[in-house]
Amino acid sequence: MKGIVFTEFLDLVEDKFGIETVEQIISDSELESNGIYTSVGTYKFTEMVSLLTNLSNLTKISTNDLLKVYALHFFDVLVKNYGSILNTYKTPLALLASIDSHIHVEVRKLYPDAELPYFDVNESSNNKLVMTYHSSRAMYSFAHGLMEKTFEHYNEKATINYELLKEDGTIVKFEIIKE
Repeated sequence: MKGIVFTEFLDLVEDKFGIETVEQIISDSELESNGIYTSVGTYKFTEMVSLLTNLSNLTKISTNDLLKVYALHFFDVLVKNYGSILNTYKTPLALLASIDSHIHVEVRKLYPDAELPYFDVNESSNNKLVMTYHSSRAMYSFAHGLMEKTFEHYNEKATINYELLKEDGTIVKFEIIKE
């Protein structure tokens, strides 16, 4: 997993819960990196799971809720660093429909070893998008938060529903209806 995901996660934890919480979740986790991350480094996903689990235990907030909040934060990072890509789309549905065909292609140019989820677009129209999320990491709540923030970025609203197609969250169907 790319280091920027870790550095931004720890920045969010510090902003929301304080530096003491950052220090606590790092010390409670068994981290090969010792909690020292660079944005361009690559780290094991198990470290993120450990940090997230320990934050959840400490704050009593579910890991899925924490992932969604983190996605809202991370979207702003994407806008700041890669806003030109986002600006090529006129609507949030167009952007979301192009995640695999364009957005992830650009991410792989920057980070060739990035392990990204993939999305199958099952249905697409001007007002509706149905897509299936696939990822061994089961971070569908993170994807959900990014989708919500995408609509906010375009000053539009949508109802986003999801259905776990696999109980472990590795395959999830999203139905996005523009309001």
